[in-house]
Amino acid sequence: MTKVLSQTPGIQIFKAADLDKTFPKLDVGTIIGQPGVNSKIVDVPVTETSNPLTIGFFSMSPGESFDFLYDVVEYKVVTKGKFVILDKEGNRYEAEAGDVILFSPDFPVVFDGESDGEAIYSKHAAALPAFMK
Repeated sequence: MTKVLSQTPGIQIFKAADLDKTFPKLDVGTIIGQPGVNSKIVDVPVTETSNPLTIGFFSMSPGESFDFLYDVVEYKVVTKGKFVILDKEGNRYEAEAGDVILFSPDFPVVFDGESDGEAIYSKHAAALPAFMK
């Protein structure tokens, strides 16, 4: 299980070259029971107070599309490649490196299988145990 980052006082820098080793991602297809999904994720708890904060790392390679329902406000910053996302009306959104995606709560989305990118994200919610190492 990943430790809560705010337990260590002071400044912490997480070097890009070490992120995959420091915060190994889990297979989304296994977590959601959809083996064709080619995506990985990890939630990293920053605080565990009454107002928890979580950061995370997300990647997706071409494969099957998958549905996701956000239950809190979350934003992702695309750091590499692109993500293709569909809303419930079928509108298509493309986010590329440098773009910020804001997801509102209780809004279903589809991560399209043509997505091929990496992102970091943050949310004011506890880290999901299924998304933690």
